[in-house]
Amino acid sequence: MGHRILLAGASGVIGRRLTPLLRDAGHHVAGMTRSARKAEELRRLGAEPVVVDVFAAASLLREVTAVRPEVVIHQLTDLPKGLDPSLMKEAIARNARIRDEGTRNLVRAAVAAGARKLIAQSIAWAYASGAEPHSEDDPLDIGAAGDRAVTMGGVRALENWTLNSPPLAGVVLRYGHIYGPGTGADAPTGSAPLHVDAAAYAALLAIDKPVSGIFNIAEPDKYIATEKARVELGWRSDLRLPDRLLTATA
Repeated sequence: MGHRILLAGASGVIGRRLTPLLRDAGHHVAGMTRSARKAEELRRLGAEPVVVDVFAAASLLREVTAVRPEVVIHQLTDLPKGLDPSLMKEAIARNARIRDEGTRNLVRAAVAAGARKLIAQSIAWAYASGAEPHSEDDPLDIGAAGDRAVTMGGVRALENWTLNSPPLAGVVLRYGHIYGPGTGADAPTGSAPLHVDAAAYAALLAIDKPVSGIFNIAEPDKYIATEKARVELGWRSDLRLPDRLLTATA
């Protein structure tokens, strides 16, 4: 049986792959974006557009309450196309604000709307130095300096809001470095690579599994341990959108 889903960040790289998966699974999808010009794209993907800025707390509360989601999926980011290095310093600060203030606003709206679960995007390269591969229980690099300290502050806030906001059951997906359609990278790069379709599938699987907590989501490598996601979510790194969905969303 399908659920009412609010997908925040529906017009983003992962959101565009996740929306058809959710609809194919029988869910009703309300796709949240701050850009009115992206509303038609969301309709084409099969989502009901919700145009609102996550930082406009009162408007967000009103819109989310109107949707009445059972599950909220948080895929909001604010990063430059192709992760342009010349734009990343400002983007890091914006992204940290989304992870903290934006997640707080989204959590409060989700609770007010009666949602039961929040599934949120985090990152898998946030661990402090130590024995590898890193499991979900390993400490984050909260002693970092510079731009990484800004990122870590945002990550810690996002995960705290997600995991400690009853009555919401919180699921944190620590994604690896995304590659694939729309990402600007056609092949795996760096440690803990992750295809965008496999990232989307992790969020889909987390909806109906009776789980909460943190899950590493990345292709097997020496840096990240992913056994928990394989066992508890039934997730695999080789999951890809089927051709029939690719054709429908082309």
